[in-house]
Amino acid sequence: MNKERVGRIIGGSFGVVFVQISAGQLPTAVGAPLRLLAIAAFVGMLVVQRPGGTTRPADEAAPAPRVGFGRRYWYVVAAEVVALLAGLVLINPVLHAPDATVGWIAFVVGVHFFGLAAAWQLPSLRTLGAAMAACGLVGMVLACFGTPAAVIAVVAGTAPGALLLAWTWRPRAAAPAAGA
Repeated sequence: MNKERVGRIIGGSFGVVFVQISAGQLPTAVGAPLRLLAIAAFVGMLVVQRPGGTTRPADEAAPAPRVGFGRRYWYVVAAEVVALLAGLVLINPVLHAPDATVGWIAFVVGVHFFGLAAAWQLPSLRTLGAAMAACGLVGMVLACFGTPAAVIAVVAGTAPGALLLAWTWRPRAAAPAAGA
């Protein structure tokens, strides 16, 4: 399994988690279909992106070699965990703003995609990261103004989850041309 496939599975998994958790803030008539749609999108991506699936280029005869994530990936993940924990310690017990938590998480996850874009040389991750970070920032601002939790959940939870799931469905990156 190559980095791209693993990245899609990880991104899709977290997309489903974002939607599942944030949909809990919504009325059941809205939240339940969103949860089912997220699961269907993830399962569909797994089927379509599987080895031998419809997105595999015709000239790709052998599966890509297994590739480890490398040290830079783990540095990015470690920085993400530290930032998440530091923010959660500040947001909840110090600022007493639990509604801002989902925004903080979306913001940090979005920013971490900039590091991954550099580590994996996948520029598309910068666009995803910017969109997710923006959702997180808007969610935190909404929390500061006392916006209802359901609105914050949609902006900073459901929307980033949908972005992650949509990213997993993007076309595969073209292989670099020989000599490039």
